[in-house]
Amino acid sequence: MTTTFVDLDVRPLLSAGEEPFGKIMETVSALGEGEGLRLLATFKPIPLFSVLGSKGFSYEAREIGGGDWEVLFTPAGTAQPEETPAPLPASKDEEWPQPARHMDNRELDPPEPMVRILAAVEEMNPGEVLSALLCREPIFLLPELAKRGHRWQGAFEPDGTTYRLLVRIEAKEA
Repeated sequence: MTTTFVDLDVRPLLSAGEEPFGKIMETVSALGEGEGLRLLATFKPIPLFSVLGSKGFSYEAREIGGGDWEVLFTPAGTAQPEETPAPLPASKDEEWPQPARHMDNRELDPPEPMVRILAAVEEMNPGEVLSALLCREPIFLLPELAKRGHRWQGAFEPDGTTYRLLVRIEAKEA
C-alpha cells in the first residue's frame, strides 16, 4: 500500500515559543488509513520518535538545511504499545536537600534543555538535587526522568513564564 503524507510545519509555532506537541498529536489522530505525517521542525524531534513509535509509526528523519528537519512518520501496521512509566513527582511534604547543581535553560530551543538536563543527571550522585529553569513545562523530559528512576518537583513560578524543575537523583540500577 502506498502511503500519502499529510504535511505539518511546526517551525512557525516553535519560532513563536509555542509547544507544538498538541498540534502534532491532533494531526496524527486525524490521519486516515494509509496516511502518514510529514513533519517539518527546527530540530530533530527525537522524543517524538518513541511517542509515535508506540502508536505504530516508523520514521525517517533528514536534515533539510539551516538546522531544519523533515521527518516522515509512516504507519507501520499494528501499534506496539510502549510501556512508559508515569513520571514520579515527589510529594510536596518530602524533605529535599539543597540543589547541588543549577541550570538556566530558558534561552535554549528544544530539545537542548532536555538533552542538557539528562546529561547532567547522569553525572550526579544519588541523593543530589538538580535545579533547572525552563521556559515551558518539560512534557517529554518527565517520562524520561521516570524511566531512569529519578523523582522531580516542578511548577511555574508566579511570573508564569519560568518553570522551575527540581530533580532528585535516585540510586542507579546495577
